[in-house]
Amino acid sequence: MAELLVELFSEEIPARMQARGADDLKRLVTDALKAANLTFNSSAAYATPRRLALMVEGLPTQQPDVTEEKKGPKQGAPSQAVEGFMKANGLASLDEAELRETDKGAFYFLVRRIAGRPTAEVLPELLAKAFAELPWPKSMRWAYDSQRWVRPLHGIVAVFDGKALPGSVTMGDERGIAFGNRTQGHRFLAPDAFGVSSFADYRDGLRAAKVILDPAERREIIEGQAAALAKQAGLTVKDDAGLLDEVTGLVEWPQVLMGRIGAAFMDLPAEVLSTSMRSHQKYFSTEKADGALADRFLVVANMEAPEGSERAATIVAGNERVLRARLADARFFWDQDRQRPLSSRVPALKDIVFHARLGTVADKVSRLESLAAEISTYVPGADRDEVRSAARLAKADLTTGMVGEFPELQGVMGRYYALNDGEGPAVADAVAEHYAPLGPNDRCPSAPVSVCVALADKIDTLVGFWMIDEKPTGSKDPYALRRAALGVIRLIVENRLRLPLIEIFAAAQAEYAGLTAAPVADGLLDFFAERLKVVLRDQGVRHDLITAVMARGGEDDLVRLLARVEALRSFLDSDDGANLLTAYRRAANIVRIEEKKDKRAYAGAVQADSLRQAEEKTLFSHLADASEGAQIALRSEDFTAAMAAMARLRQPVDAFFDEVTVNAEDKALRENRLQLLSAIGATLAAVADFSKIEG
Repeated sequence: MAELLVELFSEEIPARMQARGADDLKRLVTDALKAANLTFNSSAAYATPRRLALMVEGLPTQQPDVTEEKKGPKQGAPSQAVEGFMKANGLASLDEAELRETDKGAFYFLVRRIAGRPTAEVLPELLAKAFAELPWPKSMRWAYDSQRWVRPLHGIVAVFDGKALPGSVTMGDERGIAFGNRTQGHRFLAPDAFGVSSFADYRDGLRAAKVILDPAERREIIEGQAAALAKQAGLTVKDDAGLLDEVTGLVEWPQVLMGRIGAAFMDLPAEVLSTSMRSHQKYFSTEKADGALADRFLVVANMEAPEGSERAATIVAGNERVLRARLADARFFWDQDRQRPLSSRVPALKDIVFHARLGTVADKVSRLESLAAEISTYVPGADRDEVRSAARLAKADLTTGMVGEFPELQGVMGRYYALNDGEGPAVADAVAEHYAPLGPNDRCPSAPVSVCVALADKIDTLVGFWMIDEKPTGSKDPYALRRAALGVIRLIVENRLRLPLIEIFAAAQAEYAGLTAAPVADGLLDFFAERLKVVLRDQGVRHDLITAVMARGGEDDLVRLLARVEALRSFLDSDDGANLLTAYRRAANIVRIEEKKDKRAYAGAVQADSLRQAEEKTLFSHLADASEGAQIALRSEDFTAAMAAMARLRQPVDAFFDEVTVNAEDKALRENRLQLLSAIGATLAAVADFSKIEG
């Protein structure tokens, strides 16, 4: 068994593309090995800013021999068929084929044994094809090369069983990059090339050349050094997993150093400081024990620069100088933006297009004011005037210099400017929170004013795009409408709001005065049902139970719907519920079969005076009692009691099937009994459509 080592050495690969690139390289090569009948024990892929690497262990040095068998014509077949078979397979005579008896007679079979090729002969073509098929999100050409790749490619290591493979990748104009067994280390600390003959040799050689190959190890080093430096200063590192992953992809030999933020900038909002450091400079922020932003930052250098050394001091000084320039710009925007009240910026929103068919952001704000006020009726503690004020100011910071420089601060800066203008905390917080929640891990607003404006913003967007038929399709969702729907669901469920969605959707649609479209409420409600299934599936709730409850129609109160689903789940988990479901299916199957046979429906009223046996009379009586009991419980939203009413049907249904013959010879009696069975499903439908329940 032998080992394959591959490295693609290039200019710096964007950090966001490295992990996917390594995974794609591994997938393409290992899939090709399997297709070539080359088994292996294990494989692992790695990435640094300047290389993708792959190691495959346990490869055979030779492909296995393969037996290829082709079935030919039957003995005695027409001469044209025999000649065609011989010509297609290069046979001089039928003696080269094997005559074999089958259950359909004697047939000619061509059996060829193909000897396996040496693996070293198979790999070059296989690798070159895999390299060319790497699906980069963005790629480029350079110089005179016709081959596209993520960044200029400089070298390829392809070593099998300790030796460099022959072969190359053509880059255009009859030029190419030959496979070899030499690579390079750190661009500045160890730029000289060195040879490799195995993965261990390659990994250790890179480490000696100041390159840590494994991204997980680099991440751990950065995290550890950053935590240690912060602890020495009595601080903690602000948690930022995304930045940590990105910085891991920017360095091959990480060294974390600590710098200081100028005192003149510490009165800027903490979000401005951390965003400027994160977005522009890739610095980590630090926090004091009380969670406040500290005046220190952490920078990860791609250089050997021990803390306290002259090189470290130079790196820190340079980064502090760059940060001062960035923060000076932020200071300018902060001072300039506060010279005008936020409300004075609202008219300028007419110059920002929300969507070509849905108007400007100013149009959206006008709709938000009305819709948020309507929603406030259903949100306990929401002040209608505060809600309207917050909705009017929600988008105003889009015209500020700070948000123009740092778009990710929209909403956040609006809160600061609103407070600066003397707006109340509830209004200012609603401006900041109206985009939330942006994802499953984002905090969901709970303050009444914030909830109203956040709901209005998302519902207005959903209704508008439904009106112009710009709905998500497949994996495509360019306007993040699935995320908006999930946000609405979280806002309603986590705050336990009794919000009639159909009514709110209609109110939102009415705000689009100049846009004509059919009502979208029903379609949107179906969309919400699908999103709700995603949310509950992650919580372990079966999707079919949601479908069963929603199939009743008209249920647009998510809190009530979830209470129904939970009651149904508990009911079906009980013996009575499970057995009643089985009995329902038996009844439904009998009715369906007989309806198909008779070509008619059995959904009419049961004739009480035509019931003969005690068991069918008892079932009929219990169906009426269960229906009445369930309706009373449903009106008071006591869904557990409604399920309990249905549970009392179990015994009479079981007794009916034990003692009553449905398909009686008497036609009228048979029809009445089929209608009685149909009535079981109709009664259960008061709480859920049991036909939608799986399992």
